[in-house]
Amino acid sequence: MITIIQLNSKKIKIDLSKPLDISIPLRASKNNANAWYVDEPKIEPVALDDWIGSVKKGADVNFNNIYFNPHAHGTHTECVGHITEKFYSINKCLKRFVFTAEVITVAPEIEGDDKVISKKQIAYLLKRKTPEAIVIRTMPNTKDKKTKQYSNTNWPYLTEEAAIYLREKGIKHLLIDLPSVDKEKDDGKLQAHKAFWDLKGNIRTDATITEFIYVGNKIEDGSYILNIQIASFENDASPSKPVLYKIE
Repeated sequence: MITIIQLNSKKIKIDLSKPLDISIPLRASKNNANAWYVDEPKIEPVALDDWIGSVKKGADVNFNNIYFNPHAHGTHTECVGHITEKFYSINKCLKRFVFTAEVITVAPEIEGDDKVISKKQIAYLLKRKTPEAIVIRTMPNTKDKKTKQYSNTNWPYLTEEAAIYLREKGIKHLLIDLPSVDKEKDDGKLQAHKAFWDLKGNIRTDATITEFIYVGNKIEDGSYILNIQIASFENDASPSKPVLYKIE
């Protein structure tokens, strides 16, 4: 289904029948991708007196409660409300859902005991391109990212300088295949989050960070159209389903 969309005064051709889903689904399993020292998600039928919301157990419908944390349990999109005392909702901050995007693949650099994604690396890969969104795939890119238990692993992270570079380049939407753009244990500094949202300057309430994605190896680096789909939660973050479309 070839469709021509107009985005930023440009007409772009994409095939809507060939979506490239880069989200990780949420499952009620210990193998669900996980971080931040919490238990796995739970999806279980409602129990009211002797009625259980499961067709297998005699009900007419399946009627489940779902318990999860959007930041810990898979792909999620967050707004600046994640780090501010003032309440900001992702449902209010994300007002557009389709963007130009660039997929890049980065091998994090060793810096002491850490692995980091630097400004130099991102600048080299982006060159002069100015997309609205950047999708960062880290190496090695194995399928165990879909089930990995990240707590206490000191995952790679984005340097403050790299986040400032993305902000100054005008990129509004940052997507990464890690639980956070920041270091797992950084004493609450959250340097990349604060720099990207410009917390000490003109706060970018229309900018988002999407974490815990998975970009399959068949998806090549390059330019795409990105659709960020969220649930309508009045919260700082929502589970999300970012989808790429190759530009024809």
